[in-house]
Amino acid sequence: MRVTATALRAVRPHLGTLAGLAVLAALLLRLGGRPFLDGVAAVDAPTLLAALGLGAVTTTACAWRWTAVARGAGLALDLRTATADYYRAVFLNAVLPGGVLGDVDRAVRHGRDARDLRRAAAAVAVERGVGLVVLVAATAVWLVAAGPALLPVPRSWVAAGLLVAVVVGAGALVALRSRSRAVGDRARVVVGAGAVAVVLGTSLVALAGFVATFVVAARAAGVDAPVGRVVPLALVAFVAMSLPLNVGGWGPREGAAAWAFGAAGLGAAQGVSASVAFGVCVLVSSLPGAVVLVARRLRPAPSAAAPDGTPVADLVAR
Repeated sequence: MRVTATALRAVRPHLGTLAGLAVLAALLLRLGGRPFLDGVAAVDAPTLLAALGLGAVTTTACAWRWTAVARGAGLALDLRTATADYYRAVFLNAVLPGGVLGDVDRAVRHGRDARDLRRAAAAVAVERGVGLVVLVAATAVWLVAAGPALLPVPRSWVAAGLLVAVVVGAGALVALRSRSRAVGDRARVVVGAGAVAVVLGTSLVALAGFVATFVVAARAAGVDAPVGRVVPLALVAFVAMSLPLNVGGWGPREGAAAWAFGAAGLGAAQGVSASVAFGVCVLVSSLPGAVVLVARRLRPAPSAAAPDGTPVADLVAR
C-alpha cells in the first residue's frame, strides 16, 4: 500500500503530460503517422512568415491585457517589459509539458521585480482566466450559430453543452479572484471599468490572431473548406488545448481537431494535419521568446513560493 501511494505521488505531477501522450498515441494507432508528417511538411516559408507576424500581434495583445490586469492588482508593468516576458512565457509553454510553466515563470519574475509575489501570481491567474472565458464564450456563440450545419448533433445539445462550459469558465474566473482575495487584500485584483474594454478588446484581438494562424496553417495543410467552416473547428481545438493535459500544447488539441474535422465531414486525418501545422507555426512564432531567454542569460529566479508557503504554481494554475 505504501509503495502504491508513493508511486501515485510520484506520477501525479506528470499526469497531464501522460494524458497528452496518450491522446497522441491513440491518434497514431488510429490514423497512422502520415497525418502528422503531412502537417509538418506542409509548413513552408510563407506560412512561417505569416505565423511570425500573427504571433507578434497575438503576443502584444496578450501582453497589453496583462498590463491592464497587473495595474488592477496595483503593480507597475510597462508594455515593453510585458511583451518580452510574454514572449518568453509563450516559448516556455511551447517547449515544456503542461502548457503553463512559462506563465509560472513570468509570475515569479514579475513578482520579484515588483517585490510582491502574491499580487503578481494573482494577476497572471486572472489574465489567463479572462482569456479562457473569452475563448469559451466565442466558441459557444459560433457553434450555436453554426448548428447542425457544422456538427451532426442537435443545436440544443451544442447550446446546452457550451452553456455549461461558459458557466464553468466564468466560475473558474470568479474562483481565481476569490482565491486572490483569500490570501489577503494585498493580492486583490480589481480591474476598473476603464480597463475592462482593454482587457476584452485585447482578448478578442489575441483570439482572432490565433484563429488566423490556424486558418493559415490549415490552408498550408491542404484544407480547402471555407474559412467560416474552419473557424469553429479551430475554436474547438483551442478549447481542448487550454486544458493542462498536454505536452507543450500537443495532445488534446490534435484529438479535438480530429474529432471536429471528422464530424464536420472534412476527415479526421485532415484535422490532425491542420493541428500539427498550427503547432509548428505556434512554435516558430514563439522563437523571439528564445531570444529573450538567451539575452537575459537565464537569470536565477527567487524561490517560487509565497510568504505563506503556497507554491506559485498553485496560485497560477489552479
